[in-house]
Amino acid sequence: MSTINELRELKVEELHGRAAELKQAIFDLKSKKNTGILDSTADLKRNRRDVARCLTVAREQELGIKREPKADKPAKKGKE
Repeated sequence: MSTINELRELKVEELHGRAAELKQAIFDLKSKKNTGILDSTADLKRNRRDVARCLTVAREQELGIKREPKADKPAKKGKE
């Protein structure tokens, strides 16, 4: 998985290519799920979200929307 900042550095064509690769991976995972050999169904959700991220960033670039890179989130504090 790529971070949103890494995706924003790519060109629109590269983003569409990555989305196509992820869609093929989703198809393969669904086939594995149907045959009963898929280990983790969380991979399906992760890939769907990655496709959405790629397409969202591509659309932002097509529309000329500039986003500032987000700073890394601070670590969550646990209950003390």
